[in-house]
Amino acid sequence: MARTVVACLGDSITEGSPYWDARLRHGDPRGRWQHWAALAHPGLAFRNHGIWGERTDEIAARFDEAVAGADVLILQGGINDLAQGRSIESAATNLAAMVERAVARGLPVAVCDVLPWPNGWPAQEAPIRALNERIRALGVPLLPFHDTLEDPDAPGRMKRAWCNDDGDHPSIEGYRRLGELAFRLP
Repeated sequence: MARTVVACLGDSITEGSPYWDARLRHGDPRGRWQHWAALAHPGLAFRNHGIWGERTDEIAARFDEAVAGADVLILQGGINDLAQGRSIESAATNLAAMVERAVARGLPVAVCDVLPWPNGWPAQEAPIRALNERIRALGVPLLPFHDTLEDPDAPGRMKRAWCNDDGDHPSIEGYRRLGELAFRLP
């Protein structure tokens, strides 16, 4: 049976940190949103090209490798740009350029917005929301990662059950929510 190949390109949220280490290709697969999306969509084959700590310029450098042989691209990134003091503008520009590259190849593409960041709250809440506005304006389908994990009782933060103890990444339950509730094929 032919399966649709979905390339997932991004940072630690795509990788599945802290549960999965892309460099070692080892860890708990339940700590990756793609695991849960694959269970819900058995006709899809997910290829994970997420690497912890990467900014959008570093993600862009891996674009060609990630999309080789893919039928669809899911693009995620931007929080490390903010965490490393880079501008919202540069992150948005890099994401837009990758979207343009995918569209030029005829590759359907969707983008994920930036998650709430408990360790960065409250200082990073406004920059995250501003970057997410830019991501929503890219003109391609949006996977609503932010809203899927935001605590309705604590705006700008992940709900405790959906956040890993590190305060930076989703818990396994959070990754399950992303894969089951936020993912959709563009």
